[in-house]
Amino acid sequence: MHYDYDVIVIGAGHNALVSAAYLAQAGYRVGVFERRDIVGGAVSTKEIVSGYQFDLGGSAHILIRLTPIIEELKIERYGLDYIELDPLFFSPSPDDDSMFFYRSVTRTADHIESKFPGQGEAYHQFIQDWLPFSQTVRDIFLSTPGPLQLGKKMMFGPSAKMDWQQALGTILQPYGEVVDQYFTEEKIKAPLVWMAAQSGPPPTEPISAPFLLWHPLYHEGGIARPKGGSGMLTQALRAHIEAHGGAVFTSAPVEDILVENKRAVGVRVDGDIYMSRCVLSGTHILETLHHLLPEDQRPLSANPRVGNGFGAILRLALSEPVRYKAHPGNDARIALQLICRDRQQIMSAYADYLRGEPAQDPPIVAMTFSAVDDSLAPPGGEVLWLWAQYYPYELANGQSWDDIEDEVADRILDTFEQYAPGTRDKIVGQLFQHPLWLERELGLFRGNVMHLEMSLDQMFMMRPSLTMSGYRSHVDGLYLTGASTHPGGGIMGASGRNAARVILQDLQKKIY
Repeated sequence: MHYDYDVIVIGAGHNALVSAAYLAQAGYRVGVFERRDIVGGAVSTKEIVSGYQFDLGGSAHILIRLTPIIEELKIERYGLDYIELDPLFFSPSPDDDSMFFYRSVTRTADHIESKFPGQGEAYHQFIQDWLPFSQTVRDIFLSTPGPLQLGKKMMFGPSAKMDWQQALGTILQPYGEVVDQYFTEEKIKAPLVWMAAQSGPPPTEPISAPFLLWHPLYHEGGIARPKGGSGMLTQALRAHIEAHGGAVFTSAPVEDILVENKRAVGVRVDGDIYMSRCVLSGTHILETLHHLLPEDQRPLSANPRVGNGFGAILRLALSEPVRYKAHPGNDARIALQLICRDRQQIMSAYADYLRGEPAQDPPIVAMTFSAVDDSLAPPGGEVLWLWAQYYPYELANGQSWDDIEDEVADRILDTFEQYAPGTRDKIVGQLFQHPLWLERELGLFRGNVMHLEMSLDQMFMMRPSLTMSGYRSHVDGLYLTGASTHPGGGIMGASGRNAARVILQDLQKKIY
């Protein structure tokens, strides 16, 4: 059989591009087909308002810093220039008090101690207690999931010397309660819990403590921004692929996956057929299984839980920088800004969500990356992203997002203005990405930026299902990557790296 490529990759999200880069670097002929006019999926940047660069998805680069991807692919040779952020987090309070979390654990603990005697020492203890566990979870994320792998990492990895009998008692708890074991001050608890809530499950969900216990790795890997916008990562990955002989096609939507003799052998794009030794799909798992595969190849039982939306983001172009009442200096603008009064605010927003209503008083993560990158806005200007939770895709009482989007965007801004008054007067343009927008424009089914809900029953070897968790689908020659697979959503690239390793093993065995 004539092959146009060794591997065809469907979609150009960051995980798909990471896989393609590893495969091209190994000498294989790779063809990437992307339906949109730019690469990157939810890691892309466009000039939405004249002179202002808007990220269209993930913005803070945290998880990928905990992987060897940048070094292994030498991505910085292809246009990626990371800017380090320090402080990491800024947490203002309604009473105009504020708190910072720095890259240095010691500096953070000293800062907390100066404000809340005894709490800085508690923070240091929290980091010390759970750093080995968080490092082990990171190692698990960088491997193909399976019971044996999980056991080996836990028993012989960084957490090998932990008292597991005691640790399990904490791990099985909701993360919203674990903070009570270490801290007495709500101004410390709230930002820690709010960051843990970024994966989706609420603070009351059992066995969710790992979302909080991951926190020590923020100090280890830090937070960075690609100069020029989040999409510069995926632009650099494209340049890497093409430099190694690969081909990347945009405005080239895959219509279907070709299957012959129960094996994926290529794709159809705008009526043209491209053949390959195997196919890697980086699209949403529901798109792959229920739309791209022939009907007779679609599994009857694969219906992972997508959920009912998650968050929404209001992106603003401002004529002047944001200024917080609690800390008008630039340090607040450099950090990720955690706008969360207390844990009850998170729970109230989640209660609204359960009723099918947008959060009335949403907690927010604000981001002003123009504080460190003047290429994002005109001189003196600012880009401000307001990520808020929780927002259902399917609304109660027959409401439509098209009818209420302006009202909900105003409510997010109203909440933010309590901390940075006058922001509304600086707006020169905006984009509101509600759950329906995320589905329409980025292919995120039901507006879930994590693809599938990040609950224990859909993680590790259960993501997207027990039979497809090793990046191999139920169809021979069809592989999977992206947020629908282990370890899930976020700008990490681990799924892409893991999938590439599986494909390379199979190609080297010459099973195709």
